[in-house]
Order: sequence, then C-alpha cells, then structure tokens
Amino acid sequence: MPEGDTVWLAAKRMDTALHGATLRRGELRVPQLAAVDLAGAVVAEVVPRGKHMLIRLADGRTLRTHYRMDGSWHIYRPGSRWRGGPGHSIRAVLATEEWECVGYRLHDMAMVPTAQEDQLVGHLGPDVLGPGWDLDEALRRLRARPDEQIGVAILDQRNLAGPGNLYKVESLFLCGVNPWARVADVPDLPALVERARTLMLANRERPEQSTTGDTRRGQDHWVAGRKGRPCRRCRTPIQLGDQGPDLQERVTWWCPSCQATPVPVDPHARTGLPGTPARRARY
Repeated sequence: MPEGDTVWLAAKRMDTALHGATLRRGELRVPQLAAVDLAGAVVAEVVPRGKHMLIRLADGRTLRTHYRMDGSWHIYRPGSRWRGGPGHSIRAVLATEEWECVGYRLHDMAMVPTAQEDQLVGHLGPDVLGPGWDLDEALRRLRARPDEQIGVAILDQRNLAGPGNLYKVESLFLCGVNPWARVADVPDLPALVERARTLMLANRERPEQSTTGDTRRGQDHWVAGRKGRPCRRCRTPIQLGDQGPDLQERVTWWCPSCQATPVPVDPHARTGLPGTPARRARY
C-alpha cells in the first residue's frame, strides 16, 4: 500500500499541474460518479490528508481519492501516451490546456461539499506530514487501547494518518520495539512515533523510499524485504510473519535479537490473529 509520503508527493505534483486551472476534461469513471462532468470547473488546490488525496474545486466541492494497494495518479503533457496501465483501469481524467492527470485503479472515490470533508476524512488521526501535526493527540489515541499490538496500532489511521507497512517495520526496528508488543509496553512511545515521522519527512520529496540513507536497491531498508538476510546491526537472520486483523494481515519483518522484548509476547493470542477478537482497521 502506498505510504503517506507517496500521496504527499503526488498531491504536490497534482497541485502544481492543476492549481487555479480550468478543467477542459473531467471524467470520473466509477458508477457512483459516472454522471458527474467536471469540465469547466476550476481547481482551487490539491492537498493530501494521510493516505487520502483531496482535490478541492473553486465551486465548493471536493473530490477524494485513495490509492489503497495499487492506485496511482500519472501526469502527462497533452498528446503524450498514457502509460499507467490498460485503459479499463483508468478511474479519473482531469485535463487542462497544459496537463493531463490520469488516475489508475483509484479507490474510495467520493464527491462532497468542501465544508463537509469530515464525512470522508474526519475519522483520521493527526496527519504525520500535515501542517497541523499533533504528537500529543496521536499519543492519546494510541494509549486509549493499551493492549493493542503496536504493529497494528501504528497502521490504524484513526491513531495517526499516513504511516504504512514500510514505516511501521522500519521505525519499530530502529527503536528496538517488537511488532507484537503491547502499546502499553513500548518503553518510549513518543520516540517511536517521531521516528516514523522523521523517516517519512526524509522521503516525501522523492519517489524512492530509503530508511537507511542509502537509496541503492538492496541497501535502502533495515528489515523490510530482507527475510532470512542478516540484520545490518547484529547479523541475526531477519524474520517475516503476518500481523493484523483477519483478511487484513500485513507482512511484518523484524530482527528477533534487536527487537527482543523483556515482556513475553504471544503472537497467536493477541488482537488481530485467527481466533481472537480484532478491530477492523480503517484506512
């Protein structure tokens, strides 16, 4: 799933292309919005909210899109070949005289009055990359469920909006926290949250996502994608497991040595694993 920094960068580029421009073509190719024609509308701004993109129009409407696992926006000059996928995967076309913004495999598309955006994103926690970032509020939301697995809690966008699986596993490793530890057992929760934010801030201006400071392929992450390979710190083989609510499990990498915990954890008896109660994460 694209992380919040990916959406942040895409929104910045979309805003550069569309800000203040009049749409000569505005197609929304999803059943609930198929009758909406945005041609003639003026784009006021494009802003990110966690993993959501909000395209605000000057007439007081907002179009929300979400990437989920495979969505993307592509920007082309008029006359260029569109290369984001087959034509049937296009969900939106927003074109001006200078740019053509094409949305592939977009999800959760909705249109609401801008004044009612909270209907779409009001459930989200503080935006890690937003101007109104509020660490105290994010910590309050995380601590409200002290028995939640920290690896699940970090991904729950109701706690803090933006982090995805990459920044979850990388920040947990860098802070020496076991993914299956309870929120209440994390020794320095503020440091963990701020670590995830620091990593996202470092990557938001570029498409490459590096948490090591090295953007070379195979050198860019500490644990993500490195199952069985030696830990960069202690040489212990990196482990891989599934974590999260049923049918929403996310692969989780960790070092059993660097992320050992003094508090016993039992992945098979905690929230989000088969046979146990689980809250449905909202994205």
